Amino acid sequence: MSGRNPPLARGVNKYSRSASIKRSGKWRFFGKGADGKKNAPKAQNTLAASASKWYTAPTRKPRRQRRRKKATKLRSSVTPGAVLIVLAGRFRGKRVVFLKQLASGLLLVTGPFKINGVPLRRLNQAYVIATSTSVSLDGVAVGSHIDDAYFARTKDVDAAAGVAEGEFFASEKKTVEVAQGRKDDQKSVDSALLANISKVPALGAYLNAKFSLKKGQAPHEMNW
Repeated sequence: MSGRNPPLARGVNKYSRSASIKRSGKWRFFGKGADGKKNAPKAQNTLAASASKWYTAPTRKPRRQRRRKKATKLRSSVTPGAVLIVLAGRFRGKRVVFLKQLASGLLLVTGPFKINGVPLRRLNQAYVIATSTSVSLDGVAVGSHIDDAYFARTKDVDAAAGVAEGEFFASEKKTVEVAQGRKDDQKSVDSALLANISKVPALGAYLNAKFSLKKGQAPHEMNW
């Protein structure tokens, strides 16, 4: 072995172990019997030997299982007719009356509009505080057509909210008139609600007052 693989230094040979075996010719008889034919047993790692270098791409993506969406559960304090305090959005700090829960889980509320300027709109219960004050809903009829699709944005509203393409510096934004159908729905809901509010002293003033906190007041320690 030393003649075929001469040492360069103590413990360091010229060729590696695999290179020296290859030069000696012993690799020619690996896996062959006396007859010169291959009769050696199969490799131990059959999985690695049979695996190909490239894997075929799947023809179809695996179908993901969709989870069934559960109905949003209302808090025990959010009941029909309850007065809620809005915590976020355009009408934050306003008090509204809860009418019903929509299919999406959002709350349908109203100011009423004549008292504090809040129209029929949807709110997430995560952004409201429910108070112990409630308003009677006797005679208040909310049409079945007032659902989530009722509040969907139209193309006219989207066009008025932004600017037309190529007009980055618009002189003035377009105004969109409220549909007459929405005005009629607002009046029909508020008319019966206002009649019930007028029967309770100072309830109209309470709904019109804007909510605020003073220094040192913690909302989680208050009784609503």
